[in-house]
Amino acid sequence: MTLTVPTPDYTTDAFFGLEDRWVQTAPGELTHYHELGEGAPILFLHGSGTGVTAAANWWLNLPDLSAAGRCIAIDSIGYGQTVVADGTAYGIREWVRHAVRVLDALGIDKTWIVGNSLGGWLAFQFAIDFPERLSGIVSMGTGGAKLTGALKSHANPVLTPEGIRQTLESFVVDKSLVTDELVELRYRSALNDTASDRLAAVVAARDRDRTALPLDFDVLAHLDVPVLLVHGVQDVVIPVSRTWELLNIIPHADAHIFSQCGHWSQVERAAEFNDVIVRWLAARGIGA
Repeated sequence: MTLTVPTPDYTTDAFFGLEDRWVQTAPGELTHYHELGEGAPILFLHGSGTGVTAAANWWLNLPDLSAAGRCIAIDSIGYGQTVVADGTAYGIREWVRHAVRVLDALGIDKTWIVGNSLGGWLAFQFAIDFPERLSGIVSMGTGGAKLTGALKSHANPVLTPEGIRQTLESFVVDKSLVTDELVELRYRSALNDTASDRLAAVVAARDRDRTALPLDFDVLAHLDVPVLLVHGVQDVVIPVSRTWELLNIIPHADAHIFSQCGHWSQVERAAEFNDVIVRWLAARGIGA
């Protein structure tokens, strides 16, 4: 596709250590992403916390996981620096279709998906809608569960540094991981979401589909790809019972449960998380 959308004047903060890439994925749509590694494609789909970006979700994982394959972490439409066309709709199926457009633009026929929270929800909807494009799934704190108190707070984010800090601290047991620098970076990103008038639309679409488009367990009961479900015992955003629910439905699902860990297992237990994922993929012939 000929590039017709100007590339924004933007560089991901050095804190995250990731280079920026852009690909046009539809008329008027320019997807921002990060890519490391070679080999089997692995698509990374971020969660939906306030000010989230691919970099802010995966910066501690992509360097290590790139040993397993071609890691591609995107800013979904409505998030981060991805440029969307006028009139773009948001929702679970729309985010999945955007992921497919990214694969098409990069010439990728089939991929593994690693998804966190909303990203895990998207991974399973991807499996339902585009099974022929999927090799397998790793999902942490899989989204789409019924509203909890912490989830309700996501629907009404407090856009101040202290509000961002409270949100991030709800993701972890070890609050020391929520540094002033990380809070500032997420706050800046959240202000960008507000300035582009998209935050309310994105949050409303996500919460609408929690009721309007729950995962079809009848379809997932026949899912014929390997699945790894990861969860922190102390996850107050998506309770660990969500993984047990999926584990009892999906025929080829394994699970890894982290103790003393919240919703952000890929950050809070990054080194162990990376090791678990690399070894799990390797056992299925992917990477080292």
